[in-house]
Amino acid sequence: MIELPEALARAKELNENVVGKTVAKVHPPSSQHKFCWYNGDVMKYGELLNGHTVLKTEGFGIFIEIVFNEDVKLNFNDGVNVRLLLPETVRPAKYQLLIDFTDGTSLAFTVAMYGGIICYSGVSDNEYYIKSRQSISPLSDAFDETYFDNLLFQVKGTMSVKAFLATEQRIPGLGNGVLQDILFQSGIHPKRKVGTLTQLEKSTLFNSIKKILNDMAARGGRDTEKDLFGNAGGYRTLLSKNTLAAGCPNCGSQIIKKSYLGGAIYYCPACQPMEE
Repeated sequence: MIELPEALARAKELNENVVGKTVAKVHPPSSQHKFCWYNGDVMKYGELLNGHTVLKTEGFGIFIEIVFNEDVKLNFNDGVNVRLLLPETVRPAKYQLLIDFTDGTSLAFTVAMYGGIICYSGVSDNEYYIKSRQSISPLSDAFDETYFDNLLFQVKGTMSVKAFLATEQRIPGLGNGVLQDILFQSGIHPKRKVGTLTQLEKSTLFNSIKKILNDMAARGGRDTEKDLFGNAGGYRTLLSKNTLAAGCPNCGSQIIKKSYLGGAIYYCPACQPMEE
């Protein structure tokens, strides 16, 4: 899933590999996916994109946006995977959008669980797009400890730490995936109530957010996600599907995996004790 580290890493890769390319042809979905959303009729995406040149790509929050000339944009989010295909690469049989460039390369977009591939001209009115654009990024200097404490102050003390961090896009791009290592490094259980956190724990959590998101972004995203060429990201996750069987990297205890608030949580019961 696209979270902030992946949004930044994929945008960087796209800037290095597709800026200056011109769209030759847009192929509509070869395979329908009922949880892939488009802006209007996807069959008309070619009318907007054909002949347009990529000017830049931006990553923010949970979005990656490709900007073309004449104010045409294509953004995608959540579970959308993008791959750069070379002229000799065999095209995938199933895709939710395929863009051919005049130099023979292509971008293939596929959706795993759900996601949007939105092509438009002008201004987007998507709620989460606006939040991702307008909110303060956790990697910016403006996202300091005072700002973080104010976010905590605005929610009820009975809210779980996972709900605070990973819902409503209070912190743009911080979702259930990156959450696992952040809480593990902070020694905080995902179900802990915000109101039970000490000031020291709040400070530790803040520093963990900054450090781990920076590290993930610098290393090209998490190893549970793939880059523009299909390679795993360079950040090795501590708690994820990749490490579940290995046990806690700190104490060796068995890692627990549970479903909670619409996604899986991973935690070490010894290093992240649950305190009511």
